[in-house]
This record gives sequence, C-alpha cells and structure tokens, in this order.
Amino acid sequence: MKKKSFNYNIDDSQGTAVEPISIKEFDIERYHEYELSLREKCRSFWNGDKGVAVYRRFRVPQVFASGCKDMKTSLELQLGALEKSMKYRADIPNFLEPWYGIGTIASAFGLDYIWHEGQAPATRPPFNSIEETLKYDYLPVEETEIGRHTMDMIEFFLEKTGGKIPVSFTDTQSPLNIASYLMPMDKLFLEMYDNPEGYKKLLSVITGLLIDFTGKQQELIGNALVYPGHGFASSREFQGIGISDDNTLMVSDDFFERFEIPFREKIGSVFGGCVFHSCGNWSNKIAVVKKIDNLVMVDGAFSEETDPDPNEVEPFVKGFSDTGIVVNARIVGDVQTISDKVKRLWSPGMKLIVVTYCQDPVEQEEAYHRIHQICG
Repeated sequence: MKKKSFNYNIDDSQGTAVEPISIKEFDIERYHEYELSLREKCRSFWNGDKGVAVYRRFRVPQVFASGCKDMKTSLELQLGALEKSMKYRADIPNFLEPWYGIGTIASAFGLDYIWHEGQAPATRPPFNSIEETLKYDYLPVEETEIGRHTMDMIEFFLEKTGGKIPVSFTDTQSPLNIASYLMPMDKLFLEMYDNPEGYKKLLSVITGLLIDFTGKQQELIGNALVYPGHGFASSREFQGIGISDDNTLMVSDDFFERFEIPFREKIGSVFGGCVFHSCGNWSNKIAVVKKIDNLVMVDGAFSEETDPDPNEVEPFVKGFSDTGIVVNARIVGDVQTISDKVKRLWSPGMKLIVVTYCQDPVEQEEAYHRIHQICG
C-alpha cells in the first residue's frame, strides 16, 4: 500500500470546495433548526469528563485567502459550506467566521496588510526592537482599518442572517505570535533574552489589546457566539478562546512557562478557558502546555495528509487521558486512515473530538459510525 503523504500541490490540505450561496437563496431557518438539533449532543459532550464527538469541518480555501477582502464574498462562500455541511453526519455543526487575516491585534501598532493576488493578506514587521515598538502610540484595535473591517464583517454577517447562524471570534493569535508580526523573528528572539523585562511589557500591552478587542467582538456577536472559534470545533455550548500559538515550538519549555503561560492564563480567565493550537508536531510540548492553569482544549494534526509533520499519537493519549481536557484531532484522510488514527488516539479516559474531511456524505457516514464504534 502506498504511504499517504502531504500534498504540496493543493492550496489547502484541509479545504473543501463549495459553491457560494446568496443570502436570498440560503435557508436560514433550516440551518438554525439543524444547529439546534445538535445542541444537546454538544452540551452533553462538553459537560462530560470523557467521550467522543465527530466534527466534519468545512474550511473553504478562498475564505482564508483573498476571499476575505470582500465580506459579501466571504459570507456567500461560508453559507455554501454550511448548506453542504448538513449532508454530512456529525455531532458538532459548522459556523461562520469573520476571518480577515492574522494581523488583527498587530494593527494597533500601525501594521497594515499587503495584498498579493489570490493570497491571504501578508504583513511586514514595522519595528526593529522592543523599545521601538513600545514607544509607538498604539490605538485600540477597533479604531484601525483592520479592526474596523473585522467588526463591520461581524455586523454584516449578523444582519444578513438575523443573528440565527452561529458566529465565532476572528482568528485569535497568541501574544508571542503577535509580537513576531511586529519585529523580525531573529531580532525578537535575541531581545527575549537580552531584554526580558521589555519583552514582558510588550506581551502585557498585546494581551490587553487582545482582551479588549475580543470583548468587543463578544459583545457584538451576543447569543450567536460559538466558542472557542476559528480552527476548532465550536459550539454555543462550549467554552474557552482558541489561540494559535505556532511559535511555541521555537522557545524552550522553561521560557514558555515563565514568560508565555501567565498571559495565556490571563486571556483564558476572561473567556472561559484557554484553548491551544500549534501547527506541526508539538507532542514534545505537551507537559509544559498542560501547565496552563485554565487549559480546556488542545488542537493538533494527526495524519500525514493534514500536516507534513503530524503529531505523534501516544504522547497525547498519555498526556490528556483522565484530564477532562478536549483533544481536537484533525485527520485528513479516508475512512481507513481515520479509523487507524482513532484506534490509537482513543482510551476510555479521553475527551476527543475527531475532525474529519471526508469527500462525500457516504464516506462521512461510514467514518462517523466507525469512530463511535471504536470509542463506544
């Protein structure tokens, strides 16, 4: 049998092609009823100490690329995804996301987007030192072009759907990730050690801006808000804020514990807990990530088709069994691939969300039953 591998020739390994649907053509009430029909499953899973739930994620590549520039285009593509998702058996419904790049909080420091045709918005670090960054007269995020667009996008989504369709926060990056958008990485890493007090002050400013702007989103979205948002399976019944923390792989455990964890905990304390994500294989970071006091969920890739360097399975089983912490396991692949990974991921003490990307409803139906059979 040919070994499965990451496909570098496609735009998005986790993407699903959909046809956009206009607001007039989308049946809001039908999706609202569909979401309501899964609420009890979501509530039961979240409130339990262990168990399994299945989420067929519908990630539309254009939404996370140049399609985000036009909120109408983004909404119609996402409505196409929601419509299609109802044909795929799952325990957790999909949701709308006001995604507008990853420079949201960094925009407070004057950062703006660079647009290349067909690509997600890019950024360029505007500063060369921590002190230079701290001297900048930063703004509340909602007063920046990026922040205003994001809030306008949320308002547009809510207005067009009558507030009946679930909506998440925009893509929340960690304070460490955000700092790396403000300075070149090499200079930032040197200054972490040469100017640790300045680095902590910068993280404190970033964290305050993040909490304030996320609170503005929370207030605006209201009862339609699903947690933890972005790339995680999310529900109105869940809690916590999803934080993308990919640069964690490049700092020591000791550094992460002393400098990074306090700010993760501060963010989590406001939004019902901290939810950790990193691309790549972060299995050797499990011990230190678990030291986040209010950690409620972690996310990782678990197949070669999901990520070129997927996570090792056994450390996650050992690290998260009998903790009540959810493992959001993304598994791109066919039914056999999903089954093989779930057999290794599952133990009676696990609280597991299996995220699938099956190609059609028939394959998804089989995967759904296999997963519940294995974990039953």
